[in-house]
Amino acid sequence: MFIFIPPSESKAFPRDAGPTDLGSLVLPELAPTRAELRKALIRLAGGPVAAALDTLGLSEGQASESAHNQDLADASAAAAAEVYTGVLYDALDLPDLRLRGVGLDRVLIFSGLWGVLRPGDRIPHYRCSAGVKLPAPIGSVSTAWRKALRRPLAAHVGDELVVDLRSGAYAGLWAPGGNAVTVRVLHEHEVGGVVKRTVVSHFNKATKGRLTRSLLESGQQPGKPREFIDIVRELGYAIEPGPEPTRPDSPTPLDIVVTEL
Repeated sequence: MFIFIPPSESKAFPRDAGPTDLGSLVLPELAPTRAELRKALIRLAGGPVAAALDTLGLSEGQASESAHNQDLADASAAAAAEVYTGVLYDALDLPDLRLRGVGLDRVLIFSGLWGVLRPGDRIPHYRCSAGVKLPAPIGSVSTAWRKALRRPLAAHVGDELVVDLRSGAYAGLWAPGGNAVTVRVLHEHEVGGVVKRTVVSHFNKATKGRLTRSLLESGQQPGKPREFIDIVRELGYAIEPGPEPTRPDSPTPLDIVVTEL
């Protein structure tokens, strides 16, 4: 079983450590694409500030985020498990799992700059979402990764079950086949005597972080969607079929229903 999760826009700053070695990251054959994107971000950060902010979708108050990209080649790096922060990562607490010896190599973090990462892969603080469109010749970051990831990631994952917890543009970087599940988190609550279910962004991230942690701690390796559903129920989650899949070879959509935020 592989678990796919998104990155976080909020990141820690590694200190007093060596830079990223592109060849040491998961799927080293992606090093040329990683190098091209990193070079483009360094060039962008060294140019007009307004253009860099517009390209990266940042406000003037976030100018330092773009400026840090100038040092990507030499900046201190640390394990992605320690660099990514935010709601999902707080709930998941990868550093604690690493200290306890829980296996994490089948967790893949999708990234606009790096493509995919294992939690142990060393990266610096950076800013580049999957929705960014860089100046020519790179262009769309998502398009670049869809091309680069297609074959290497398919070979890496093989026919194992994929638990896809990605969101937004990151879900479009690589599409798993039919032996996969996607998970939506719904908040069930009563409004005026009527039971309603809504998607809540913050709790969606927290629930996915806790679900990932529970699956990793369980040590179980479901091979098919049905087995995954049974295990998630055993872990105490209310899980139901989601919307009908769009194609026969699409992942199985599932809903986790929560009643407390």
